[in-house]
Amino acid sequence: MVRRSPFSHRMCVLAASLIVSLATAREPDVRLPDIGSSAAAILSPQDLHDYGAEMLQEMRAYGMVLDDALLTDYINALGFKLVAASDHPDMSFDFFIVRDPQINAFAAPGGFVAANAGLITAMQSEDELAGVMAHEISHVEQQHILRAFEDTKKMSIPIMLGMLGVMIAASHSRDDTAAAAMMTGTSLIQQRQINFTRSEEAEADRVGIDTLARASFDPSAMAGAFQTLQKVMRVNGVDVPEFLLDHPLDTKRIADAKARAAQLGCPSTPRLAATHTTLLSGALDLRVPARGVAEAAALPLDDASANAASAAAVTSIGATPADGKTLPPVSVTACFRHPETAGYFELMRERARVLSAQSMPAMRGYYADNLRDDPAFDTPANRYGYALALIETRQPTLAAKELKKLSDNQPSSPVFGLALAHAEDLGGDKAGALKRFEQLSGDFPGNRAVTLTYSDALLAKGELKSARRALELLRPMVERHADDPDLQKSYGRANELAGDKIRAAEAYAEAAFLTGHAEDALNQLKRLSKESDLTYYQRSRIDARITQLTPTVLAMRKRDAPTPDSIAPAFSCCRAR
Repeated sequence: MVRRSPFSHRMCVLAASLIVSLATAREPDVRLPDIGSSAAAILSPQDLHDYGAEMLQEMRAYGMVLDDALLTDYINALGFKLVAASDHPDMSFDFFIVRDPQINAFAAPGGFVAANAGLITAMQSEDELAGVMAHEISHVEQQHILRAFEDTKKMSIPIMLGMLGVMIAASHSRDDTAAAAMMTGTSLIQQRQINFTRSEEAEADRVGIDTLARASFDPSAMAGAFQTLQKVMRVNGVDVPEFLLDHPLDTKRIADAKARAAQLGCPSTPRLAATHTTLLSGALDLRVPARGVAEAAALPLDDASANAASAAAVTSIGATPADGKTLPPVSVTACFRHPETAGYFELMRERARVLSAQSMPAMRGYYADNLRDDPAFDTPANRYGYALALIETRQPTLAAKELKKLSDNQPSSPVFGLALAHAEDLGGDKAGALKRFEQLSGDFPGNRAVTLTYSDALLAKGELKSARRALELLRPMVERHADDPDLQKSYGRANELAGDKIRAAEAYAEAAFLTGHAEDALNQLKRLSKESDLTYYQRSRIDARITQLTPTVLAMRKRDAPTPDSIAPAFSCCRAR
């Protein structure tokens, strides 16, 4: 993977913001559009999805998307858990992770919701991450993006997609083009940005907190996420997290989020009932009722969970009674998350940290130094992150030693088992790795990360038998996740080794399309359609896909959107004879 400069990353984020335009709210007096708004008539749901999908493809073309099966499945599982509990569970959504260390998240047309890797690594708990995601989901469900487009009719989505390509292309230039594009892009954003008003932000907070509670997350986590971002801001001085630039934050907003959460309470967790504290002979009676003591004792809290719950606790104080002898009622809500849930989030957080790092040697040093110097840092998640950094710096044997300890302690963990098999494979223990992969495949059938990593290990052997086994694994996965470019690439390679050159070429063309190379994909399919020995069904499939892709390519040509360098040699086979 090509490492991009920080400037390039900033350019990419800035360009993407042209599409989603989550800009600082400057119009507090703008009222929310009513239900009868004509916003939904601007674009059809299919148009919105197509534009969002094209944005994702262009971002992939420049390496902006962190396409990792484990992380992709995790962020989608989290996102759809929230969507299922929302007011609009039938809406279409796609969740993905942006390869960027900046703390930000955004929603794009068509229900495409992105979380930067930097956001995931900054969050202290899964509930906080869910709070930010619920906020972005609410923007989509409340049609804030679409309504904003209605208010800014001077700039259409296709034009903004063209600007995305221009600005990203400029970011790779070595002359003054990049700086000029940055200035131009900033001016365009200032002049034509799509503002979320403060009232819309408040609505997204309120709806998002309700969604959090219904999805069994801690509703106070949204306020917790805001406070975490404030801490980052204080530590970094003037380096304000991008999410706060896009989503203005003040103490009132945090207080409102806490108050809303306190009304909802904890999901599926017993709350200690509010109690009156009475003055007895001039002393405070601070005894907790016996029932409350029993409830608290029943909670399976370890020290770490108790500390986390305490940090997230919400205290509310009622009105002072008129009798003069009783203090105001005090209620404390501290929500508890099961350690297994918290543990998986921490693993994914460290995975995101490593796979999005700009310097792998520096990342390896980060884990090694902290593990050596700070006993509190020595957790399974951080050991896992260290092992991943060792793999990325070509030290798979050392990584396997770390992962073997983790896997022995948690033999049922597919995360540890998969990483161990991958490290063994890279370290030369091919037989042991394949045996472990096969066991994981049987234990976790249909797991995309297991299937993809196992298949790639099989395909690396370059044998017909291994290719056929890879096809058995990949075929059902490709049918379920046809929009996964990594699956399509592996499926193409498997078919190529198995002798099905036509299927291989189709899969390579699909991978090219999904990674932002639509014209390459169309050209490959056109060459393939000239093969004289195609069966009726093969020709029908290819012609149908050509018909689907042609309008997309023509639209790109019409707006003169720059495209990345051709990747045809890497994604093609079986040229017409």
